[in-house]
Amino acid sequence: MKIFRKLRRTLLASGKTKSYFVYAFGEIVLIVIGILIAWKINSLNEVRKNRIVELKIYQSLNEELNTNLKLLDSSIVGYAQNIQSIQNTIKIIRAEDQELTEDIKEVIINVNYKATKLQSGAINSVSSTNKFEFIESDLLRDLIASYPNELNGFEKQEAKIENIVINRLQPAIESYVSLIDILLTRELKYGKTQSMSKQSDYIELLNNREYQNVLVDRLLQTESQLIISNNLRDKTQMIAFKLNKELGNQ
Repeated sequence: MKIFRKLRRTLLASGKTKSYFVYAFGEIVLIVIGILIAWKINSLNEVRKNRIVELKIYQSLNEELNTNLKLLDSSIVGYAQNIQSIQNTIKIIRAEDQELTEDIKEVIINVNYKATKLQSGAINSVSSTNKFEFIESDLLRDLIASYPNELNGFEKQEAKIENIVINRLQPAIESYVSLIDILLTRELKYGKTQSMSKQSDYIELLNNREYQNVLVDRLLQTESQLIISNNLRDKTQMIAFKLNKELGNQ
């Protein structure tokens, strides 16, 4: 900078005004070029930093979605089995001859319920913070934005089934079948020979209107949840595919 100032003073002192203005213009051009280069470098650094953040977001989402896919696969199988078991019990109720073997008793008292807890930490973190801005793909942003609502629908339906099982079905069963009897039924299934408790009345249970209504309600809600689960799995798989594609382009 000292050299430039000395050169400007020399040109002014010599009276070469035209040369001075040409030089001054050139100096301005050099300064502008320097600023543009610095801006470009800074811009490239920001792009690189944003891309690093974006890839970290994709990786955390990808791990969460792959976990959810495994949970949904297991749940879909479980819902289908529950539907079949409930339908078998309804067939027993409708049968004219309600001769109850130990296997049939096992079907009647087997609630076979396990709640599905899908993960949502990463997806909620992205949706509710400025991390959303780092996702460049419009389609991926739209899919991620709608995913929490899909999870919420799944959880609400799961809560309905859980309420039916815990607060209605289990109490109805326990009103007619003792817990000791339930344990003995399981032991007999595996070859033990203890006699059944006389406290239990399976026929009265099967003919109880409240029990029948609870079974039908659970069947309908589980069928709905099976549809919701399949749809959610498809959307989860779609987001995971898009994320893998983005990660593959890094």
